[in-house]
Amino acid sequence: MPKKVEKEEEKQVTVPPTADVEEIDGVGKITAQKLREAGYLTVRDVAYASVAELAEIVGSEERAEQIIKSAQKLLGIKPFITALEFFESRRGIQKISTGCKSLDDLLGGGIETKAITEFVGEYGSGKTQICHQLAVMVQLPEEKGGLNAKALYIDTEGTFRPERIMQIAKYRGLDPKEALKNILYARAYNSDHQMMLVEEAKKYIEKENIRLLVIDSVTAHFRAEYPGRENLAERQQKLSRHLHQLLKIADIYNVAVVVTNQVMAQPDTYFGNPLRPVGGNVLAHAATYRIWLRKSKENMRIAKIFDSPYHPEKETTFKITENGIVD
Repeated sequence: MPKKVEKEEEKQVTVPPTADVEEIDGVGKITAQKLREAGYLTVRDVAYASVAELAEIVGSEERAEQIIKSAQKLLGIKPFITALEFFESRRGIQKISTGCKSLDDLLGGGIETKAITEFVGEYGSGKTQICHQLAVMVQLPEEKGGLNAKALYIDTEGTFRPERIMQIAKYRGLDPKEALKNILYARAYNSDHQMMLVEEAKKYIEKENIRLLVIDSVTAHFRAEYPGRENLAERQQKLSRHLHQLLKIADIYNVAVVVTNQVMAQPDTYFGNPLRPVGGNVLAHAATYRIWLRKSKENMRIAKIFDSPYHPEKETTFKITENGIVD
């Protein structure tokens, strides 16, 4: 009798997420070059791309879908996982201390990676001060509340001050000039430039060990370039694309994304706070955690967490001093 030949199970070959795009089945040298020029540098970048955006590069949706599926197979990405597997994957999430115990307690331990944390408030409420401090805190070792990593800072309003970084770094026991070297800075001059910088950021995140991405402020250019109700739909669509960029970076690279947001007055509000965050529902749905900052007496500020998947709505106080944000 002929021997039964047992069919061997197909083994799934996996590669590091940072492997070059040429590792993907169906991607030759010319296509790989096109992908790199468009900002898709690694297998991971392609695996999490949308079919529509990749189709513009490779020529057709059918080919784009095939390339994305090949990239996902290389990374061992399954269509579905159990809730337990998802819970286990969340153990990789880390937190960056704000350097202020009351703020850390409000946030359940600090600023979370794989999430967008939004600070909303009027001018002078402390948004930029918190961003400066976080850019220093992320550099500290884990036992001191940091991630022993670097920050990438996109400044849209010209409010970044290296002198302030040096003050905070000195107080936190870091060499001020070394602290500045560990912050990659860029000034965004319009909304298109801002979105382009976020795409460029992907090239630096792993190479430079970036674990914090700051945009101060995320809405300023969109608000200035698309004024009036007649431009509202276009503005919100573009802002939505930008926030989608940030969400992907936070999730794929395990980075903490911190954005600041402006407020606008609503004159038709008769009861309660007449101020509302800019960006409407688009920003409200994209931000994982939302904190409202407001001024109090002297150098005191009040922080209130008003939107979170699991934090209770509560508030705390902190102080802005020469040494930074303190209790």
